[in-house]
Amino acid sequence: MVRLVGVDLPRNKKITYSLTYIHGIGLTSAKKIVELANINPDTRTSDLTTEETTILRQRLEESELKLEGDLRRFNGLNIKRLNEINCHRGKCHRNNLPVRGQRTRTNARSRKGSKKTVANKKK
Repeated sequence: MVRLVGVDLPRNKKITYSLTYIHGIGLTSAKKIVELANINPDTRTSDLTTEETTILRQRLEESELKLEGDLRRFNGLNIKRLNEINCHRGKCHRNNLPVRGQRTRTNARSRKGSKKTVANKKK
């Protein structure tokens, strides 16, 4: 079991794909980290040696990426700031509406939730 930045990585996946389970690391940055650590990208997570895991851990600490709790806290504080200054995006976050200018008269069901029927709407 390989544990990096407080996340248990899946055992049977290639290391580049298992690094993407860490919040804040996508596929591109995972490939860069594996390349910096001089690890074969085809190795499975279960096949990593202890030396390779320590090198990976060092590379993650050296990178200026915000990961896991720090990134979640950063995003949460940004949303909280938008709410406090009472801007349009903050209001949308508060009301669980789409934030980036999408229409809400139709669509937006994934953000708004299931339909709420209003009685006597049609007249």
